[in-house]
Amino acid sequence: MPYLPTFIAPMRFTDPAAALAQARLIYDNSIAHLRQAMQRYVAGDELPGHVRACYPFVRVQTDTVRRQASSESARLSYGFVAGPGRFETTLTRPDLYAKYYLEQFTLLLDNHGVELEVGTSNQPIPVHFSFADNEHVEGTLSQQRQQLMRDVFDLPDLAAMDDGIANGTHVPRAGEPQPLSLFTAPRVDYSLQRLRHYTGTAPEHFQNFVLFTNYQFYIDEFIALGHATMTDAASDYAAFVEPGNVITLKLGSDTDVSMKLRADPNFPGKAPPRLPQMPAYHLVRPDGSGITMVNIGVGPANAKTITDHIAVLRPHAWIMLGHCAGLRTTQQLGDYVLAHAYVREDHVLDEELPLWVPIPALAEIQVALESAVSEVTQLKGLELKRIMRTGTVASTDNRNWELLPDNGPQRRFSQSRAVALDMESATIAANGFRFRVPYGTLLCVSDKPLHGEIKLPGMANHFYRERVDQHLRIGIRALELLRAQGVDQLHSRKLRSFAEVAFQ
Repeated sequence: MPYLPTFIAPMRFTDPAAALAQARLIYDNSIAHLRQAMQRYVAGDELPGHVRACYPFVRVQTDTVRRQASSESARLSYGFVAGPGRFETTLTRPDLYAKYYLEQFTLLLDNHGVELEVGTSNQPIPVHFSFADNEHVEGTLSQQRQQLMRDVFDLPDLAAMDDGIANGTHVPRAGEPQPLSLFTAPRVDYSLQRLRHYTGTAPEHFQNFVLFTNYQFYIDEFIALGHATMTDAASDYAAFVEPGNVITLKLGSDTDVSMKLRADPNFPGKAPPRLPQMPAYHLVRPDGSGITMVNIGVGPANAKTITDHIAVLRPHAWIMLGHCAGLRTTQQLGDYVLAHAYVREDHVLDEELPLWVPIPALAEIQVALESAVSEVTQLKGLELKRIMRTGTVASTDNRNWELLPDNGPQRRFSQSRAVALDMESATIAANGFRFRVPYGTLLCVSDKPLHGEIKLPGMANHFYRERVDQHLRIGIRALELLRAQGVDQLHSRKLRSFAEVAFQ
């Protein structure tokens, strides 16, 4: 017989804040039950049955395609269901997603004028997802007790975590509600755990605007910038967070986020003995609209992995800043490439996103990047065009494509009209398209392998000193421009399918 928490009956709401409070009550009740049971299990107690606690759900039902949104809500590309029917999703971490959930609930009520139903779902919470950060109570268990955990608790079930909704392949079973969000609660929890592992920072610190890079040089500059920003009393940023959740607060900062960070028992964090695989750094704004930067390392597999997980945080935009091989004779080392199309020879997303799906350039991102290059370099018109080329970027999973004997890749890149080649940009753009996260790419030419210009040690050091700081400042400025123009313009219908989920 299942050992369950106290049942909380489903309720209907027309107040989004009340609906969120009910979801939090159910979630907190479930998590408390799992933690208490786990503590008893670790202590050697025999539990009265299979321990189970489930996620809260939110459900909306409408019988018309008509929407009654205000003019402000009506122009958004999200916040409404595709048509008549019953729509539902499971929810997790209402503490982390409070602002996000409140916006989605508000829009559903505004658009459809129906009640939101909040209750306890039938989807179990895996006990691993109930642990607090840095809590490893299972580490004291004997090997035998660890093996018996599956008999006593619900463990992660990968069948509940697939990306069928995001991939457009999900078909509800007969009588099953249609989805409200791209990600189920177990899928979100799985990614939150992975983010801690890969980046060395808690999901709470991630900001809504993200920069990716494949070089530590950029991270070094971002760290220096982050610490300098914390000494600027006029800065809009309240904190700078590094791996190990090492927190530096702005001098004299007394914002709500600063006080919350100070109240954390682990404040100010502890640097790890070694950096994680893809370390993340966060310039934190009180409203979450700051900038996160991640060193994804080299290769499309890393690029897919990290974007798979950051996507559950529903960022407003992500941009790739990296180095590339220039493929045209007219390019110079240090020139910029603004990607407006992608050749995908990275292969890591072929199953989820077929190659026949185009990955379009997004006008809002393109304009912001071009404007940022112009502002930072102080160049305009023809002068700007001399250092920045807009064109197709090819991404490959073969770092040594030049060594293939038949020149096949070179021929394909020429036929595609590619102007630059790297290993990550197409993956990041394609996963942005797949997960409805606005994306962009600005690369810097660091070598020209087709024209005999390869990086030698002295050349490389000079190149990095000259270009990294400027390139980073361009990326940051582009995100600031996007933030200033309003995120509602970013989440456009270009990234949404025929029958899209309601949640942003």
